Amino acid sequence: MRSSLWIVPLVALLVEQVTIRLISALELRLDWFWLPQLATTAAGTDGELDTVITLTVAFIVFTFGSILVAIQVASGQLTPRIIATTLLPDNAIRFIVGLFVFTLLFAAGTKARVEEGTIPHFAVSMAMILGIASLTAFLFLIDYTARLLRPISIVRRIGMQGARVIDAVYPHAIGEAGSSSGRLQPGLAGRTVPHNGASGIVLAFNQRALARFAQRSDGAVELIPKVGSFVAAGEPLFRLYGGTTAIGDHQLYAQIAIGPERTIEQDSTFAFRVIVDVAVKALSKAINDPTTAVLAIDQLHRLLRRVGRRELHDNAMFDAQGKLRVTFPTPNWEDFVHLTFREIRLYGAENFQIARRLAAMAVDLIDTLPEARRLALRSELDLLRRALERSYAFPEDLALAEQPDLQGLG
Repeated sequence: MRSSLWIVPLVALLVEQVTIRLISALELRLDWFWLPQLATTAAGTDGELDTVITLTVAFIVFTFGSILVAIQVASGQLTPRIIATTLLPDNAIRFIVGLFVFTLLFAAGTKARVEEGTIPHFAVSMAMILGIASLTAFLFLIDYTARLLRPISIVRRIGMQGARVIDAVYPHAIGEAGSSSGRLQPGLAGRTVPHNGASGIVLAFNQRALARFAQRSDGAVELIPKVGSFVAAGEPLFRLYGGTTAIGDHQLYAQIAIGPERTIEQDSTFAFRVIVDVAVKALSKAINDPTTAVLAIDQLHRLLRRVGRRELHDNAMFDAQGKLRVTFPTPNWEDFVHLTFREIRLYGAENFQIARRLAAMAVDLIDTLPEARRLALRSELDLLRRALERSYAFPEDLALAEQPDLQGLG
């Protein structure tokens, strides 16, 4: 629902049906003021409402047409993953389209209530105000969409979403009291629950509900696949321990969401994946835009620093008595580091901007993150230097490429 564009316009349709009936009922009982410049005849009022209807239809057609073209261009230049993660869930676009739908239906409904000698002045005034608001929103939408589709806006939004997910999935700072880690032995499982629906991606699961089930049953529940992993029909989904073997399969299925593509809500690595895809696409020979890749690395640098300061072993839930109730797999530090560095280094080491920006990211994180995080970063920095030695034949170019620079080659 969060990535569906049609929901807000549908709600606007329902709200319009209630609003126009409420205004019509009130107008019969109260003496409303209306805009003085409105027409005073039925024919003139029809003309004004026709203008609002025509403009609103044009806005809707132009908006959807432009969005479809913009999505195709942006997904081709950046990555198709931005459609569901950034463009369709954007509330500004959804609510402006909802305003257009509301205005169109309100003006049409008001026009149907206009009769010779009886003009619903307040409803007509509202339709005119909505028409002006729609025109203003349409002009704003043109500017807003143009700014939204810039690479820096896309990767920044994804970075912000990723930061929120990291804080939610890993609530404790590294070394902080309260972090939890637990593991259940597969051999002790009383029952394994397979996935019985259509194959898809694990989008999210309800940790607290599973913990309540486990506590009431005096057992434990293990989620087998990671959030973001593909699960085929028949593959194991849960392992049940102790009294949880009595829990019905339908109760467990209701606590997990499986869909056709990954989402960011509980998937802590997906924001990294999308931003890396943007960087790799920018580094392709067909596009050859290393500056966009540097913008993507800026956001990866921000997210990796955030992850490096969190406790990454919050993969278990305990009850008030300290008993293990739910376990689930989560990515470790090396997963995040490899995802951030490896592909971009593979495709971009021969470019000065990318080499220098990757080196600057590694050096900065080594200097600022705790000692436990530095080994993987030093390994990536060493791999980068070895890749540069193979890519640059001239010592002068190699010396330039090895110099860390937060701007790439600014």
